[in-house]
Amino acid sequence: MVRQLDYSDMKEVFRRFEEREPEPVGELNYTNAFTLLVAVALSAQATDVGVNKATKGLFEVADTPAKMLALGEEGIISHIRTIGLYRNKARNVLKLSALLQERFGGEVPSSRAALETLPGVGRKTANVVLNTWFGFPAQAVDTHIFRVGNRSGIAVGRNVEVVERAIEDNVPVEFQRHAHHWLILHGRYTCKARAPLCPVCLIRDICLYDEKTVAGGKTSARIDP
Repeated sequence: MVRQLDYSDMKEVFRRFEEREPEPVGELNYTNAFTLLVAVALSAQATDVGVNKATKGLFEVADTPAKMLALGEEGIISHIRTIGLYRNKARNVLKLSALLQERFGGEVPSSRAALETLPGVGRKTANVVLNTWFGFPAQAVDTHIFRVGNRSGIAVGRNVEVVERAIEDNVPVEFQRHAHHWLILHGRYTCKARAPLCPVCLIRDICLYDEKTVAGGKTSARIDP
């Protein structure tokens, strides 16, 4: 059973993450708060690489709610049809653009509650926008963070809401701003779902995961630094 890391170990984990990458950034391309919001909304059940390819042309012609409305549903679809659930996502992008115009003067609001009133925008999407654009220490828990948090003992919980709260409660405040980016990147490239790269993991000596991999694909209950 995975335990929660204590404060000193938690601080050391994020000290190492910060030392390796002081200013981590997400991998979605955007030019302003609106294009970030749209990109994150489109990324559900899609890869960042796939979203970036689709939005390159889209954002060149529609980087504001007004321009997106002028493009229309079929115009949006013509750019994003390579993304899964593209038709439903196009409708949501059109609807959220309309609501941004009607309710918020064409601006992306800096409130989680306000963001969550927009079609296709859930808590995770709202938190990404709040963190990445507005600089709030909001924690956007995706499958990578959920996995890393529970495996390592950084943030233990049975659902994303509990893991989000565990990050907020246990990660030292000086690391809160970038915590979710460090954890996403760690989960995407090192602490992978099926074959975590424990031998090259930056925090392998602190991580509480009982089935660490070693060279050759075998497992070991402990890997020393």
